[in-house]
Amino acid sequence: MEVFVARRVFRPRSGRRTLSRTSVVAVAATALAAPLVLGGAAGTAAADTASYKVTPLKFTVDTGGRPCTVDADLYRPAGVDARHRAPAVLATNGFGGSKSDGTTDGIGRAFAERGYVGLVYSGLGFGKSGCLITLDDPQIDGRAAAALVDFLAGTRPADDGTVADYVTQDGGGDPRVGMIGGSYGGAIQLATAAVDHRVDALVPLITWNDLAYALAPNNAATRAGVSSDTAGVFKWQWTNGFYLLGEGQTILNASLDPSRFNNLTCLHFATRACDTIRLLNSGRFPADRTASMLDYARSVSPVGHLGKVKAPTLLVQGQADSLFNLNEATATYRALKAQGTTIKMIWQAWGHSGGQAPGELDLGKDTLETSYVGQRVLAWFDRYLRHRTNTDTGPEFAYYRDWRSGYGTAAALPAPSRTLYLSGDGKLVDSRSQVVRGSRQYANRLVPTSHSENSLAGPVGLPDPEPYDIKGTYLGWTSAPLISAMDVVGAPKATLKVVSPKTERVQNSGDAADKLVLFAKVYDVSPDGRKSLVNRLVAPVRVPDVTRPFTVQLPGIVHRYEAGHRLEFVIAASDSAYSGNRGIKPVTVVSAPEDTGVLELPVVGGGKE
Repeated sequence: MEVFVARRVFRPRSGRRTLSRTSVVAVAATALAAPLVLGGAAGTAAADTASYKVTPLKFTVDTGGRPCTVDADLYRPAGVDARHRAPAVLATNGFGGSKSDGTTDGIGRAFAERGYVGLVYSGLGFGKSGCLITLDDPQIDGRAAAALVDFLAGTRPADDGTVADYVTQDGGGDPRVGMIGGSYGGAIQLATAAVDHRVDALVPLITWNDLAYALAPNNAATRAGVSSDTAGVFKWQWTNGFYLLGEGQTILNASLDPSRFNNLTCLHFATRACDTIRLLNSGRFPADRTASMLDYARSVSPVGHLGKVKAPTLLVQGQADSLFNLNEATATYRALKAQGTTIKMIWQAWGHSGGQAPGELDLGKDTLETSYVGQRVLAWFDRYLRHRTNTDTGPEFAYYRDWRSGYGTAAALPAPSRTLYLSGDGKLVDSRSQVVRGSRQYANRLVPTSHSENSLAGPVGLPDPEPYDIKGTYLGWTSAPLISAMDVVGAPKATLKVVSPKTERVQNSGDAADKLVLFAKVYDVSPDGRKSLVNRLVAPVRVPDVTRPFTVQLPGIVHRYEAGHRLEFVIAASDSAYSGNRGIKPVTVVSAPEDTGVLELPVVGGGKE
C-alpha cells in the first residue's frame, strides 16, 4: 500500500523518549507527502530515447458506473510495429506515487530498453488519474487495469485515438502481457489477474495479503494464512500516515475532476475505507461493525480473490518490512500453491522499513541484470511472455542472507524444526524435563512501555530509539549460549497460556477491545548482553480467549544467531506503534514440566547448544 522507502533511519542509542501519536502522524504526513520512491527523487516527464518512444495517453474507463480518467505513458521500443510485435509489461505506482515517480517510470524505461512494450499509469486517485482511492478493489481498480489490457490487445483505442496494434497476441483480443510493481502496485496485479485472465505473468513486490491483518494484525490467527476472526491490534502509525497521504491527494495533486472528490468527511477515499480507518481509531470493536470492517478489508485484498488468480506469479517480499511482513507473502504463496497456480517466492532484503543492501534490486536505477531478484524477474518474463520454454526460472524459494554472499534456496518453505520450552525461572530450555515449575507476572500501564518497530519519524531524521521494554511490563525467557551458529528462515511460532482474571471477566462483553492485547518477539542477545531485534519486528496479539491456549505466529525472519549468542523470547504488555489494552490487565504465565509454553523455530543450519 505504501511507496517504496529505502533509506537508513537515524536511531540514537541512548534515551527512550518516543514521539506522541499526534506528532508521529504529523511527521508521517510530512515524510510521505512528497513520495519517497526507491531509486531517489520523483521522476520527470518521460522522454524519448534511441531505444524507445514515449507517448502520454489518457483513457476513460468505466469502474462500476463511474467513469474514471487514467493517465498513462506508453513506451514503444524502436523497431516494434504490426509486423514486428513484442510482449507488453503493465505497471502502476505504489501508494502516493504516480506514473512518473521515479520507480514506475523506471519500470517503463527498463523494459522498453529490453524490447517490451511498456504501459505505466497512475493508479486511480493518484497523479493525474481520476476517481477515488479504492485500495486496489478488483471490481474498480482491477477493472480499470483490464481496460488497459484491452488497449494492449488493440481492441480499444486511447482517448486520442492511439491504437496499440504491435503487441504480441495469444489470440483475438488477448495480448501477451505481464505486470510488475511494488506495494499498492503489487496488490493491483492480483486484483487485475482475478478479473482478467488474459494477464500472463505477475511479479508483485512487497505487497499485502489481507489488509485487515496489515492495518490491525492479530498474530493469534484463527483462519488460514494471516487472517483472524478476532479484531487485531491497530497499527496506528502506518495506517494514519497513509490515511493523511491519501486524503492529501486533493492538495498534493489538485484537480477539478469531480470524480476525485467524495465528500467533506471523506475527501479522496471510498466511503468504506474511511469508515474502516475511523473504526480502528475509535478503539471500540463491537461484533457487528468489526465483522463488516473485516469483510470489507478482505474484499479489497488478495486474500479475497486469490482463488481466481491463474497467472504464473513470482512473489517478492521484503524482510525489513513492518507494514507488510513476510507472513503476508507466505499466506499468498500457500494459497496459490494449493490451488495449482504456478508460484515461486523470493524474500529480498528491503521492504517498507528500509533494509536496502548492496547488489539488491532497485527498479528506479535499473539493476535488473546486476541483482539476483532482477535476474529472476527477467527470466520469469522470458519464460511466460517470450515463451522461451527452456528458461530456468529459478528455485521454488530463495532468501537473502546477510551472513553469506548470494541467496539461500530451498525446494519448500522451511518447517519448524527446533522446539524450546518456557521455564518458570525465565529460561528457554530444550526439553520439558528441564522446565522449572513456577509463575511470573507483568502488567501494562496506561501508556506504552515497549518500543520495537521503526517509527515513521525515522525517514525525516527525528529520534527513533532502539527497541526497549520497561521492567515489570514484560516477561522474557532466555536460552543458554549457542555452541554453534543457528540459521532461522521463516516464522517462529509460540504456543502460550496466560492467566488474566481481569480480562476473563470482560473478554466476552461483545466488544473485542476488552480482550487481552500482548506483543511477542525474539531478541538476539550477544555475549556482552546487547540485544537486537531482527528487523525490529513484533507480533501483536489480541488473545481470543485467555482461558484457552493460543498460538502466536511471529513475523518471518532470515537471521543467523551466532555461536555464543542467546535467544530471548519476550511477551510485552504494549508497543508504541500500536494501540494497546483497555484498562490495566495483569498477566501471569505459569510453567510446569507437563504444561508450559513452547517456542518453535524453523532452523535450516546448526543450532545445538
